Amino acid sequence: MAAQSDRSDDPDVEPPLEAYEEVGKARITGPVYWITLFLGGFGIVVAINQTFSLNAFGYVLIDNQYYYLLIAIFLSLAYLIFPGRKRDAGHVPLYDWGFFAVSLLTSLYLSYHGGDMVLKGWDIIAPPGPTTAAAILCFLAMEGVRRAGGTILFGVCLVFFTFPLWTDYAPGFLWGAGKGPLELFRAFGMGFESIVGMPMRVAGNILIGFLVFGSALVVTGGGEFFMNFAAALLGKTRGGPAKVAILSSGFFGSLSGSVISNVVTTGQLTIPTMKRAGYKPAYAASVEACASTGGTLMPPVMGAVAFLMAEFLNIPYRDIVIAAAVPSFLFYLALLLQVDCYAAVKGLQGQPAAEIPSLLSTLKDGWFYLFSLFLLVYLLVWARIELYAPYYATIVLLVSATIFRKKGRRFNLAKFRELIIESASIISSIIAILAGIGVIVGSLAFTGVGGAFSRELLGYADGNLPFLLAMGAATSFLLGMGVTVSACYIFLAIVLGPALIEFGLDPIASHLFILYWGMMSYITPPVALAAVAAAVIAKSGAMETAFLAMRLGSIKFILPFIIVLTPSLIMRGEPDAIIVSISACVVAVMLMSAGFEGYLYGVGALQWPSRIALLIAAAGFIYTDKYSYMAAAVLFAATYGANLFLRRARKVA
Repeated sequence: MAAQSDRSDDPDVEPPLEAYEEVGKARITGPVYWITLFLGGFGIVVAINQTFSLNAFGYVLIDNQYYYLLIAIFLSLAYLIFPGRKRDAGHVPLYDWGFFAVSLLTSLYLSYHGGDMVLKGWDIIAPPGPTTAAAILCFLAMEGVRRAGGTILFGVCLVFFTFPLWTDYAPGFLWGAGKGPLELFRAFGMGFESIVGMPMRVAGNILIGFLVFGSALVVTGGGEFFMNFAAALLGKTRGGPAKVAILSSGFFGSLSGSVISNVVTTGQLTIPTMKRAGYKPAYAASVEACASTGGTLMPPVMGAVAFLMAEFLNIPYRDIVIAAAVPSFLFYLALLLQVDCYAAVKGLQGQPAAEIPSLLSTLKDGWFYLFSLFLLVYLLVWARIELYAPYYATIVLLVSATIFRKKGRRFNLAKFRELIIESASIISSIIAILAGIGVIVGSLAFTGVGGAFSRELLGYADGNLPFLLAMGAATSFLLGMGVTVSACYIFLAIVLGPALIEFGLDPIASHLFILYWGMMSYITPPVALAAVAAAVIAKSGAMETAFLAMRLGSIKFILPFIIVLTPSLIMRGEPDAIIVSISACVVAVMLMSAGFEGYLYGVGALQWPSRIALLIAAAGFIYTDKYSYMAAAVLFAATYGANLFLRRARKVA
């Protein structure tokens, strides 16, 4: 996860999550650099010690002691790395040092007393000292999520933070069991369903290893390798630069788990190349925006939210990877086919041969990146050791980069320091955000409103599945605007997920439905963060880019419904049903691409009546019914035959 943290070109707009990572790097100099290096390195060692039960320090940490220790290290660092104000982006003011010290001491105090919390029930009744420390931690968590996640996410967390204080007076299903201020501080600060609840468990137990692996890929040059690898594979083909952008952003996004940082990182190279090849700026930007958005939904790593999903469903992470494989393949297939059809219509060629690296030399210099990736997949899916998998893959990657890279580019001590700094800044961002998001989980759990909301939603639906799915899609989309995917998913997994599952839908399919619709706002107006970021690089209109991205990523609007209505698409069911569903969806994607871009293989350019007919036929192949398949096949054959006849008639004429 190369850059785990969501910015328009307007300096007055609050920079979203990913932008903070770049802003914070300006502050990692001087004393902050060395503190981040040693404290961050110690935090990673603590995580490794806990994961492998090494007992390296001769002291066994129980779970909540471990989580408070992670907060002490990485939430404290967040105050040095991420600025509280824009004017402090290049330096660390005195008050940030104060935040750092208070956060470190308070969390260490709570970590030391972790056993007392469990044995004496301090989350309900506690002495004044721990209660004060818990209150301080609550405010530190709120400020941390504001810095690392932006103002919108902070506002959402603040509402849930105060919700138990006034839920006694709330109407309808919002009514719940309230708490007084001191009860609230104890529950949030020392309870097991809030700041050190499920999100922090995911981060501490499994996510840190994947963050380190992603950082290792970036520091050792993995981003450059995947860009060259994609160029060597598809650079010479028709419209090659766009295909290179799709593949490289897909690879990088899967490992980074971050949309905007993916756009900024790969887009700086891919968008200018697409423009030089003849793609108009808005189209080039929309291609990059869609490809970067899809990367966070593509195995093997995906984003932090995939690990949260595994925790919510209490299933192995490998099951999430397997379920997400086919939908992500269909999404990227749709992008590749659309840019190929667009290039055919516009007469665009591939990259000049001089700009395309040799596939053999690219693999010779970086084969171990692919090997590390395949090793990670093997350890996740077949060996089923997801806790240890990223650490083993990281060791193999670092050793290979030390031995097999060309002299001058090998992994060395300087790059090791860079790896620690990169990992520490990303982990700090994640810990700060998840500590704040934990308040959402705790608030809904304390008050019981999460279950009430789910029951109310089922009551409104009254047995009408399309209505329930439409309400779920709208809620996910609206909540996803300007809020991190993790926050959006956690809230909806609590209030919407149970309603979908209780209706009889597959649990994994239900949660993927929520995740896909929560991601939709990245390419959909009025927010369209990914499209806006790409438009800044391409110097194109933000809204023009966003609407083009909507069209290119149109299958993303359809896939969530197919997933919940056809579980065989996520590898659930009989083999023959899985094969039929995947084959039908592949045909549907091909017809959709031809319809949207106005080009059909073997025929050429299409007029609007034929394009509409192909889109209708695509819808028929999506609908899982043999009569629908037959009708769609007849419509496609008629459209293809008619266009072929007209083409020959024009040739004769």
